[in-house]
Amino acid sequence: MATSLIDLGSADMDPSRRSILGAVSVFSAAVAMNVPAYGEAADRIETVKRDPHTRIGQGEVDAVAAMTEKISDLDDQFGGRTARPLAAAFLVNTIAPHLKADAPEDVRRAMLSAAADHLYLTGYMAMDERRDGLAQSYYLKALELAQEARDPLTYCTTLRGMSVMAVDLGHSRVSLRLAESASAVAPQAGPRMVAFLAGQQAHAAARNGDRGTALAKIGEAERAMERAESKAKAFGSYDSSSLAYHVAQVRYELGDKEVAIDLLEESDRLRHSVYRRGRVRHLGLVAERKLEVGRIEEACGHWHLMLDEYPHVQSGRCDDRLKSMLAALSPFRRHPHARDLYDRGRATRANAPARRRAGGTSV
Repeated sequence: MATSLIDLGSADMDPSRRSILGAVSVFSAAVAMNVPAYGEAADRIETVKRDPHTRIGQGEVDAVAAMTEKISDLDDQFGGRTARPLAAAFLVNTIAPHLKADAPEDVRRAMLSAAADHLYLTGYMAMDERRDGLAQSYYLKALELAQEARDPLTYCTTLRGMSVMAVDLGHSRVSLRLAESASAVAPQAGPRMVAFLAGQQAHAAARNGDRGTALAKIGEAERAMERAESKAKAFGSYDSSSLAYHVAQVRYELGDKEVAIDLLEESDRLRHSVYRRGRVRHLGLVAERKLEVGRIEEACGHWHLMLDEYPHVQSGRCDDRLKSMLAALSPFRRHPHARDLYDRGRATRANAPARRRAGGTSV
């Protein structure tokens, strides 16, 4: 296991190999559909072998958890392309050796859990860069480590992340199955985790055309959030902004487009300012939805706000929003607002760093 993590992270942290790795590693719906349920795959796990010559304690576990949190903060603010090389290097140089070290059983499990959480984050950042097959590889390794750590929380969080990626790529049936599996792993979850899981189930069900499940699950998410702790304690977790986004996605899929737009705008108002990458993506989405219902001048206003923030992030998903904007505006270039925005968008794209322009979507 440790060797395979080093191989994966080493390939990812080497700039000369990252484009090759991303090109050959594509998302597999078949693999995602056959992820074993929590507790059913213990005999498939390659147990990490211990090295009796090195030993770790709780301090090393705490350091891994703290580093993962810091990288997560960078990801939220600047995008996955900025922070992922750091995450891959930390995986290779620090986490993998810690996994091989000897330790008391409680420390060993805690390190496995911390490593699984780090792999989940690295997979999320790979997805953000639109290296979806690579993200899947990281997610599958995170599931293995979470199994060995007997950590259902990280396991279900990773399954939910895989569901988010699947729905973004158009695999609605796969996404719903993964979201359902994630929810099944954490039956004793607190209200905020219930909302976190149910919101994604609702989105996947709505995209899959299952109106009844979508409405039931979004109602479950709303009720769970009412029971959750105050908004002031929600920073860095599933919060009111996240819930509004999921309700908006469900309403859009069910045909309530104007309501969905209002909810997306509410989500943006509620979002903490440090989540710049999320703001870029969701401003673009609001604009697309407004253009779809004929509110072109309002759409252009939101896209201008998106372009204000766009140069500050390195994110394949944000790049997708810019590409979508240019494609959507192309038929409207005789409209003065659309023409000015289109020209600004092309200039923004031309001025983006070469590594961003070279990025593609691995689907």
